Amino acid sequence: MAGPEGYRKIVRLMELAERFDLPVVSLVDTAGAYPGRGAEERGQAEAIARSIDKSMSLKVPFVTVITGEGGSGGAIAIATADSVNMLEHSVYSVISPEGCASILWRDAAKAETAAGAMKITAQDLIKLGIIDKIIKEPMGGAHRAREKTIKSVSAAITSALKDLGAMDTKALIARRREKFLAIGRDLN
Repeated sequence: MAGPEGYRKIVRLMELAERFDLPVVSLVDTAGAYPGRGAEERGQAEAIARSIDKSMSLKVPFVTVITGEGGSGGAIAIATADSVNMLEHSVYSVISPEGCASILWRDAAKAETAAGAMKITAQDLIKLGIIDKIIKEPMGGAHRAREKTIKSVSAAITSALKDLGAMDTKALIARRREKFLAIGRDLN
């Protein structure tokens, strides 16, 4: 769980990648940004917002892989990418199921019901257009066959970068912005 300093470092690294014309790759596994009072006093929300803003205007290809949990603004700050990939048993959401259940039903025990309604699985998110690709995991999960998982993740990143590398900067930024601004528009 990163604090504001972590998100500021992410922005600096994105700027460095732009300067050297290098693609950005992020691997996401976080329940979200650190929620402590000190983090808020040091500008947590502002640091997350700047990271998302930088992601949206980044002049180089940006690929993300959600490898476990992608939670809240803390994950969105490092996953607002041209290509969002997920391991098939990962989850990605704007709030934890427990947090959602606490808000909607004032009962965190209803987290399973909330998780189903929130559509947080890779299979749900690809149907909704939130992510671009599901990366298959070995039988029993990624941790059971690390080398195989690393090869699958590497192949997904390489493929995405090959596709994105053919796009000019203006098209890349326009496509990324449209992709994220379109989320939630047509939920009929």
